[in-house]
Amino acid sequence: NNKILGAVENALGLTDFLKARGHEFVVTSDKDGPNSVLERHLHDATVIISQPFWPAYVTAERIAKAPQLKLAITAGVGSDHVDLAAAAKRQMTVAEVTGSNVVSVAEHVVMMILSLVRNYIPGHQQVVQGQWDIAAVAENAYDLEGKHVGAVGAGRIGYRVLQRLHAFDCHLHYYDKIRLPIEVEKDLNVTYHTSVESLAKACDVVTINTPLHPETENLFNTELLSKMKRGSYIVNTARGKIVNTDALVQAVKSNHIAGYAGDVWFPQPAPADHPWRTMPRQAMTVHYSGTTIDAQARYAAGVKEILENYFDGKPQRREYLILEDGKLISPAYTLGDMTRGAR
Repeated sequence: NNKILGAVENALGLTDFLKARGHEFVVTSDKDGPNSVLERHLHDATVIISQPFWPAYVTAERIAKAPQLKLAITAGVGSDHVDLAAAAKRQMTVAEVTGSNVVSVAEHVVMMILSLVRNYIPGHQQVVQGQWDIAAVAENAYDLEGKHVGAVGAGRIGYRVLQRLHAFDCHLHYYDKIRLPIEVEKDLNVTYHTSVESLAKACDVVTINTPLHPETENLFNTELLSKMKRGSYIVNTARGKIVNTDALVQAVKSNHIAGYAGDVWFPQPAPADHPWRTMPRQAMTVHYSGTTIDAQARYAAGVKEILENYFDGKPQRREYLILEDGKLISPAYTLGDMTRGAR
């Protein structure tokens, strides 16, 4: 399917462009382990392009093996698969296609919130399994209207989630280290919290929409999960490592958390024995919220723009930059290594 620009065979539509520019372009899905195709080409790589849905982890060890590496591009949004501390030390530029899939992810969040609150998954499973036990589904099905829903992170994605939830007549809440303008808060009728803990205590549903960096890794640990309302729900389309794997499983099994949905794992692809796969009351999917056909067209065009600017010595869009020549540009990130544990 040539619409799936992110597939190996379609190479983000970049093959002819890079060939015309005289560059060698290696496209592979073999990127895990010391004998992978990626590892064999690190020695002369100048640019690494990776999608966050099945990332090539650009670790400090790999950066050390790539003496000519100058630029890491995320085909999408979220650059935590790059060791930003090591990239900064090397004075690399790290860029992503900011805004390319924010609508795609925001829509996915709303879908997942509804799937949990309305208890959609068990209802669908009954149809597939030839059953008809309405009471078994309805006993855990609720209306979203009137519920307290909070967004951890109100940037480009979190803000669009709040916009879409406003139509459901929810009580909206958010936390972000950068507060929204007062007029926006009034328009959305949303309550600002000065801490994640404050928001977690107040909400029936929490959606996580913040980048992964040292300040957010394992943010939802046993302590924070225990402060959430009993019977509340979590949706995570940000990054898997923001939620502690084992702490979440215990919180769901104990019924403190009523359900969890998301499409992000660590590492990715998720191992077959990842405990979230078999956790009760989950509505997990593979990581596809930000890679719809529409989103792929946008981030493929953005990658081409970043490459053109790099080859021509032109400045990159400021909003695309995480690091520029080793300097941290994006206020959404802090320097650190989120690749630990990656294969």
